[in-house]
Amino acid sequence: MRINHDFSDLSCLERLREDDIRAFDQLFDLYAAELCRFAHGYLKSHADAEDAVQECFLKLWERRHTFDEAIIFKAYLYKSAYHAVLKHLRRQKYWVFEECGEETLIEEAGPGAVVEYQELEQFYQAAMAQLPPRRREIFALNRQQGLSYASIATELNISVKCVENQMTHALKFLKLYFRAHGMSLALALLLLAG
Repeated sequence: MRINHDFSDLSCLERLREDDIRAFDQLFDLYAAELCRFAHGYLKSHADAEDAVQECFLKLWERRHTFDEAIIFKAYLYKSAYHAVLKHLRRQKYWVFEECGEETLIEEAGPGAVVEYQELEQFYQAAMAQLPPRRREIFALNRQQGLSYASIATELNISVKCVENQMTHALKFLKLYFRAHGMSLALALLLLAG
């Protein structure tokens, strides 16, 4: 397929809103390969990376009528791919824990690692307890149950902007809290995700 070198996000958006499948194909041709490489860097599987990228493009097509005119498709697709990768990694982690009994995990990890994990989880819970109740609820719905900001806003009958603000404040507090105790919030969230 020939790529239009006069590509602009605005013209592409207008064509997508008119259900022009060629505009969609053009976006796919421009970004799919690099998004697959991006996703593969995290997932280490070509099939999983392709699934994540397909999910991104499916969401793009489903949401084509709701995009703002200031959209930058490359940025949107990378953000979408990142979220698809995180979702996939959380699912993988959940399946690993679901397939293994607690005894198997303890044997494989060793008693020292299990104790460290339990201490990290207790530390995380202590930090969460210091958040205001509504902020803690919003954070848990997003990070522990995997709900999107829009879903949380609908469920709690608040604006998406309110959810964004609460998540920003929660992450800022937790990052400072963990840093003050010589730990990494990113590592804690990865280990305790699910």
